[in-house]
Amino acid sequence: MKLNESSSAQLKATIRKAIGKYMADEESFVTDIHFLANSQTGSCTLFDDDDQELGHTTIKEWVAYEGDDFDEQTEEILSAILHEMKDANDFDKLQIIKPYSFTLIDEDKETLAELLLMDDDTLIVTDELLKGLDEELNDFLKDLLSR
Repeated sequence: MKLNESSSAQLKATIRKAIGKYMADEESFVTDIHFLANSQTGSCTLFDDDDQELGHTTIKEWVAYEGDDFDEQTEEILSAILHEMKDANDFDKLQIIKPYSFTLIDEDKETLAELLLMDDDTLIVTDELLKGLDEELNDFLKDLLSR
């Protein structure tokens, strides 16, 4: 599933609006910002830890999506958008005490995926990071044993 530029910009604007209240002068103790995506309505709603709605938008590509992997596709899309926003320093002025994360949840408020962890000291090990690790370790061990 691909989003057009308009839908991507719409999601970014919704995220910016949702986190806007955390740009105040005093620090907030929010630990997660949750995304709830619905494939039937195309809605994307953001919530705080207290289940208070922070933002809402409708993504037309999500309404038309008929695949069985909606959650995986939305995870990939939202994660990419959040990482792009992080790289653009969109989260630098947030007054949220670290660590906090952006998560994808289901209708029962159960976490499906962690989309982005904001912490200065922690690195999340992802499939992308582990790609090729087996080969590198095997090569290292082979080289070490051959000495």
